[in-house]
Amino acid sequence: MSLMTLSRLRRGMLTRLTRHRLPAVARDVRRRHLTYLSEAKFLSLRHAIRDIARKGVPGDFVEFGVALGGSAVYLASEAAGRRRFRGYDVFGMIPAPGEHDDGPSKERYEVIRSGRSKGIGGDPYYGYEPDLFSRVCATFESFGYPVDGVGVILYPGLFDQTVRFEPGDQVALAHIDCDWYDPVRLCLERTAAVLPPGGLLVLDDYNDYGGCRKAVDEFVAADPRFELLRTSPHAVLRRC
Repeated sequence: MSLMTLSRLRRGMLTRLTRHRLPAVARDVRRRHLTYLSEAKFLSLRHAIRDIARKGVPGDFVEFGVALGGSAVYLASEAAGRRRFRGYDVFGMIPAPGEHDDGPSKERYEVIRSGRSKGIGGDPYYGYEPDLFSRVCATFESFGYPVDGVGVILYPGLFDQTVRFEPGDQVALAHIDCDWYDPVRLCLERTAAVLPPGGLLVLDDYNDYGGCRKAVDEFVAADPRFELLRTSPHAVLRRC
């Protein structure tokens, strides 16, 4: 057997082992084309959740950038019976990048805006859905986590209008998946105020979009309460 064949077999075995380690809900949302998250990112997210539980960090699970609801459903499944899940999204066409975003981000937005973007696995792109909010609510229902306004809450609209926390609110983990500089920076700053020590911020797009990376790097440099734990497969910040 050649070295190339052995290498392919080894890679195939590792892929199968990774899939076996994925939580069942994560495997299902990937199978149903409900998330862009890779297997590695799901495993990293699960590791973050286990870390939160092990240290007894209080607070809700939050996601900024729900899209089709795949990772949101997974977070809701981990929160069920113990915490609230709160999801924020425009539930429609993604807003344009701003002056702090890089060229590739603006090129990506132009593809989306022009109607030429493809969805997951060749499906239609979710931003073109005529009623994405209803579709996401139905997805939550199908997994057994209805959007009831109590255990699972969704907030449609622009982040600068919807991301508000009340006195006494706490967020144990926030998954920030909103691509561009301005929304990432806003979500970091507003969530920082309600993140207790040991709380985690997971940045999905740190390695994908320059604006996200810039927002995270500036935030960490400006606030000594936060440390950057890792940058692969996504960035994870911890409140010290």
